[in-house]
Amino acid sequence: MEGEGNLVEGSRKNVVNNQLCVVTLKDSGTKVSGLENLKDAKSIALADGTVPVGKYTRQALVALKILPETEDVSKISTQEVSEALGGVEISEQSNVSKVLAAVVEGSSEVGTTYYSDTYGYEDKLQILEKVPYDLTGNVIYPIAQIKNEESSQEEQDAAKGFHCLRHFRQCKDHLPEVLFRY
Repeated sequence: MEGEGNLVEGSRKNVVNNQLCVVTLKDSGTKVSGLENLKDAKSIALADGTVPVGKYTRQALVALKILPETEDVSKISTQEVSEALGGVEISEQSNVSKVLAAVVEGSSEVGTTYYSDTYGYEDKLQILEKVPYDLTGNVIYPIAQIKNEESSQEEQDAAKGFHCLRHFRQCKDHLPEVLFRY
């Protein structure tokens, strides 16, 4: 969207840096302690390469030299990942929520997900590894105001106010008065 001119200039800000994790069910008895010995799993839930969590997982496996260097890690197939891990069974998933569900329901021994996605599952999941950023790069979540010529001035002001929440002191003039009553 940014390259197509659909964002309000200067409005894109990075707000959160998440982290890739290797997870299993609590008390699963897995031999896996993280990505380096992922091959010891009986089964792995893995997002496909078109999904961000799948790309970050593949990037980390390349950085660990488990997978070969490539220009575009999203093109590394699940079959290639399985072969690099000694033929381990991989349940390919279309999104991070499905990876998490496969581990939580016990159909996969381990999986890779985001740290933020483990919230609410603390009693069911064990985080085996928080994968270092030097293996994945930053997992950034940006926000930006989108250009929308069909929106009213009130809607544009509300969007600007939401966008400015992370800069509270600088942006209080853009936020509705009700937010400042208490």
